[in-house]
Amino acid sequence: MFFTSGVDVAWWLPPLVAFVIGAVVASGGISGAFLLLPFQVSVLGFSSPAVTPTNHLYNTVSIPSGVWRYFREGRMLWPLAGVIVAGTLPGVAVGSWVRVRLLPDPAPFKLFVGCVLLFIGGRLLWESVLLPLAARIGLAVDRKGARENVPVTSVEVTTFTWRRLAYRFGGREWEAGTPWLFLLSAVVGVIGGAYGVGGGAIIAPFLTTFFELPIYTIAGATLLGTFCTSLFGVIFFAWLAPLWGDGSLAVAPDWALGTLFGVGGFFGIYIGARIQRYLPQRLIKTILAVIVTALAARYVIGYFVG
Repeated sequence: MFFTSGVDVAWWLPPLVAFVIGAVVASGGISGAFLLLPFQVSVLGFSSPAVTPTNHLYNTVSIPSGVWRYFREGRMLWPLAGVIVAGTLPGVAVGSWVRVRLLPDPAPFKLFVGCVLLFIGGRLLWESVLLPLAARIGLAVDRKGARENVPVTSVEVTTFTWRRLAYRFGGREWEAGTPWLFLLSAVVGVIGGAYGVGGGAIIAPFLTTFFELPIYTIAGATLLGTFCTSLFGVIFFAWLAPLWGDGSLAVAPDWALGTLFGVGGFFGIYIGARIQRYLPQRLIKTILAVIVTALAARYVIGYFVG
């Protein structure tokens, strides 16, 4: 029995679930916390506000292995990671307050989770499945088709100013506007703070869809950004716990459960990062799109039907 969450489950199940999730999604620059949350809420029955910092704890324990792997392969885009952290950190504090103050009841929280997942899955489906399909039948031009097959090399930053980030990868030049990256990170910080995912699950699809950056170059940066914001989230909730109300509502992380999830995710994320270079970009996006959209549909429909 885990005291804070009230979950009664075999000790080996949390790390096993986290290992599988991390191995599947880490290639997309995502820790898997956005999949771990529905598992905790629906399967384990952990739906109090404490589930959010527990998810943050999972991120802080599990992500370093993936970051180290991308760094070792020379594919850590440090300027992008810095912008993500600078934008999301303030938002995490706001989002964490929203989760505790406005979303303590599990019913609307599930709807909130479903809407976030639906947005993520919709963008992934559009880019990885629908857009290429439309191009094949002559309804649209797949502008990104030629950009999908990019050789995996190390990243070389050529320009980083307050206006522009540019780098070379796979023999090509890639760029994005720094202010837009910061604005995206700030908005995602609020959502990620309330959702308990650190924001990488939302930022990664945006970077590959709107900024057209190759997923091989953004995965390490989004993981590192998620780690930093999640660490902030754990500290914030731990500080908030003794100050919140009469103590009847758990808001501190379940340290034992979160750590077990994190240990499993540590090895799973490393494996996902290790095999990423051998997977086509479209395959990575398609897998994520199917998983995320299915979960989103379940939560949104379940709120109105269940």
